[in-house]
Amino acid sequence: MNASLLDERDGLRTFALVLGTGDEAMASLTAFATEQQLRASHFTAIGAFSKAVVAYFDWTAKEYRHVAIDEQVEVLSLAGDITTEDHKPKVHAHAVLGKADATAHGGHLIEGRTRPTLEIVIIETPRHLYRRFDAASGLALIDPAASQRR
Repeated sequence: MNASLLDERDGLRTFALVLGTGDEAMASLTAFATEQQLRASHFTAIGAFSKAVVAYFDWTAKEYRHVAIDEQVEVLSLAGDITTEDHKPKVHAHAVLGKADATAHGGHLIEGRTRPTLEIVIIETPRHLYRRFDAASGLALIDPAASQRR
């Protein structure tokens, strides 16, 4: 994993984070967010995975259903946010993954093993974003009312 600070203005930073072969995307993003003390950010990425796990939220069962993809795929789009949950950075990402036959799979990214690269741009936002458990959905959702200035 290689990272570079691209810009910093008024205490808000923009980073380029480049993962290499074998790096796991979610673990790398979480480690970077912890190291940089990111509390409110959004990111986008493109690249490729040798394998991945995506999930969709089953509303009735109130749980994620995992779908394993055990082949090389292009990361057509990866977007997400970094918020704060239980005083720690929480990475939430959705991915669209393209297969060799031009079909795509997408959903909540659980795991993505990079091959050969994943190029991520991370942009901090001026307020902390907090997640709170929402009983109606069964999910930890962003609570805008709990946001506060840096």
